Amino acid sequence: MAKIPPITNRVRELREEHGQISQAALGDVIGVTRQTIIAIEQGRYSPSLESAFRISRAFGVGIEDVFGWDEGTG
Repeated sequence: MAKIPPITNRVRELREEHGQISQAALGDVIGVTRQTIIAIEQGRYSPSLESAFRISRAFGVGIEDVFGWDEGTG
């Protein structure tokens, strides 16, 4: 079984708070595929620093409002 990255995120929650933006639409905005957004939301993939900043900017919040570090798994 693959190790789960210690990065947590609120991407799905923020998508819902911002008018139900789709995974595909968010992917288009930040330059990744829908599948990448799905993997990020499920915690199976940690985005690059550039993608993390792009996601936070897409929602108009700070990067730490989107991503966190889970001390228990890291």
